[in-house]
Amino acid sequence: MTHAVAPRAGILDIDPYQGGESRVPGVRDAVKLSSNENPFGPPPAAQEALARSAALLHRYPDGSHAGLRRAIGEVHGLDPERIVCGAGSDELIAFLCTAYGGEGAEVIHTEHGFSMYRLSALAAGATPVCVAERDRRVDVDAILGAVSPRTRLVFIANPGNPTGTMIGTDEVARLADGLPDHALLVLDGAYAEYAEGHDGGAGLVAAREGVVMTRTFSKIYGLGGLRVGWAFAPAHVIDVLNRVRGPFNLGTPQLAAAEAAMRDRAFVDHARSENARLRAWLALALSQAGVPSDASEANFVLARLKSPEEAAACDAHLRAEGLIVRRVGGYGLPHCLRITVGDEAACRRVADALARFRERAE
Repeated sequence: MTHAVAPRAGILDIDPYQGGESRVPGVRDAVKLSSNENPFGPPPAAQEALARSAALLHRYPDGSHAGLRRAIGEVHGLDPERIVCGAGSDELIAFLCTAYGGEGAEVIHTEHGFSMYRLSALAAGATPVCVAERDRRVDVDAILGAVSPRTRLVFIANPGNPTGTMIGTDEVARLADGLPDHALLVLDGAYAEYAEGHDGGAGLVAAREGVVMTRTFSKIYGLGGLRVGWAFAPAHVIDVLNRVRGPFNLGTPQLAAAEAAMRDRAFVDHARSENARLRAWLALALSQAGVPSDASEANFVLARLKSPEEAAACDAHLRAEGLIVRRVGGYGLPHCLRITVGDEAACRRVADALARFRERAE
């Protein structure tokens, strides 16, 4: 018997998010290259801070996140008063949709953009509006053409996920300046640290009242298991987000580990450098095997196979070799596989396995 209480319209349109797989039945010690995790793990300083925080588990955490916001501000040269923290950037995306979405509002995202934009819009009762990309890159003109009087939020990831592609600061600024005052531009910088010299849009946020930047500790900082993210935004947006977030949305262990990770710049520099080296090597190896990919600015490459059928067969071949990559048909890219840049041994294994697959397919 169906209960009389029904969820709000739009909730049942949500397909729950599916994370990257971590196991292959019958295969021991599989290499996980499906979730864009840092192969070097978390910084040692973050692990030590996490251990020390155990003695304080009986105390409520600092609900203002003052220490973490101060560390972020010092490292990035930002005003801590314009920073808000959340349980991963996912929670901040959800806060934005809750605060500015709702019934009658439209939330723009791009066709290959991170799936949580659409899911969070639906959860908030807003209408997601999908805009085409051009050659797997954000198309500013297409976004501006989709804006309506009901548009409240525009999400872009830069670098993009799962594409790895970027648009330049001038194009992002053109998008920001072309939006009406009733819409916020949200720049998702989950992979910003991997793009050399990229500030994630912080400069644009500092100079405008309608731009927000989100960041995460889950990628280059290796803290995906703790779920910590942050946003830099105009003061009026920070005030709103602090009204919708829970008073203790981050625990003491999360705050301690994230602050230590933020201050460990040598670890970040090493992870960025090694990722750039191995990313270039992996992309070249795949290209030599007849598998192209766009120039990636993230910690993965998007391998383009000849058809959805070949992508499925390649994925099965890699899994049989104990290599777990990510199918991205749900992102409108059924002929592609997203491959995390792992350590050198993992990159060589996946390149060798994919080359043997292509040789067999020819």
